[in-house]
Amino acid sequence: MKLATQLLHGGISEDPTTGATSMPIYMASTFHQHKIGQAPWEYSRTGNPTRQAVEALVADIEQGTAGFAFASGSAAIMTVFSLFSAGDHIIVGDDVYGGTFRLLNQVLSRLGITFTVVDTRDLNAVTAALTPATKAIYLETPTNPLLRVTDIQAIAAIAREHGLLSIIDNTFASPIVQQPLTLGVDIVLHSASKYLGGHSDVIAGVVAVKDAQLAERLGFLQNAIGAILAPQESWLLQRGIKTLQLRMQAHLANTEKLFSFLKAQPAVAKLYYPGDPDNPDYAIAKKQMHGFGAMLSFELQPGLDPQVFVEHLQLITLAESLGALESLIEIPALMTHGAIPREIRLQNGIQDELIRLSVGVEDITDLKADLKAGFDAVMQ
Repeated sequence: MKLATQLLHGGISEDPTTGATSMPIYMASTFHQHKIGQAPWEYSRTGNPTRQAVEALVADIEQGTAGFAFASGSAAIMTVFSLFSAGDHIIVGDDVYGGTFRLLNQVLSRLGITFTVVDTRDLNAVTAALTPATKAIYLETPTNPLLRVTDIQAIAAIAREHGLLSIIDNTFASPIVQQPLTLGVDIVLHSASKYLGGHSDVIAGVVAVKDAQLAERLGFLQNAIGAILAPQESWLLQRGIKTLQLRMQAHLANTEKLFSFLKAQPAVAKLYYPGDPDNPDYAIAKKQMHGFGAMLSFELQPGLDPQVFVEHLQLITLAESLGALESLIEIPALMTHGAIPREIRLQNGIQDELIRLSVGVEDITDLKADLKAGFDAVMQ
């Protein structure tokens, strides 16, 4: 099946018991076992029919063999990092979500796992960071919030050559725009609260893999740690995924138009978008992405206050998230990346004037008018 069809008919798309075309919400903590060891379901932390349905769907749309659903994107990341042990070393991209940075530096580092942060676009830097203890390469592409694009096939090749796991956070792209498993990556993960859910009504995280042995290890960790997605949220996520193709078409179309609009604004000092032909990552993005995503980041001219800009918007929502039907805007230095010390943010290119915009599906005329009001306010 093509991806657009898989979104509707992939995984477990109907209830095998009743034939219902919407998988029921099985609100059960435990299940009757008529014979010990022969029951298909035992306990909902270990497995639940509603969660199994969305996990099978995630595996299909990411072209994997197994999917796993978690209580949040952070829970998914923590479970993946639980594959590693004290003394292991991981190479991490230098432009990642602030919550990931916090998890690495304030939690996992206490457990004896070490990290080297590099710009994963620089393959020589990635190779130079390898040590005998290195076990994985972890990155986002496009990154959060600077939308940098790494050559996925090249990173996967380095990982294979050195016997490492390659792990990509695919949240910013979505499976519509990019499928890292097909490019050789071992593990792909998402904050499914974003594009996969798409309606700002669910907190969830998902992971997909191709290798059966790796899937078995992750399945064990999912059950052992227990940060699983509940039945209600599993149903909401599966419902959201069904409209992903339709939503992404509208997201992508609006983003291309707003890119041109923002590029013409004198208050904008710098614009970050993988689809910009002047972007140094443009060729790689064009090679591995189907469209350039629906995120835009831009810096205001020095001296202009980004807080004034975002607080004068009436339509675009000031909020810490992305990938929703409604457009969302935020200031990374004050919001999503506030956990990163300022000197490190600046070193990584996240300026105080940076604004991140998740482009929604509203009428483009209304979006432009709202942004213009923000520019007018900040230029006064």
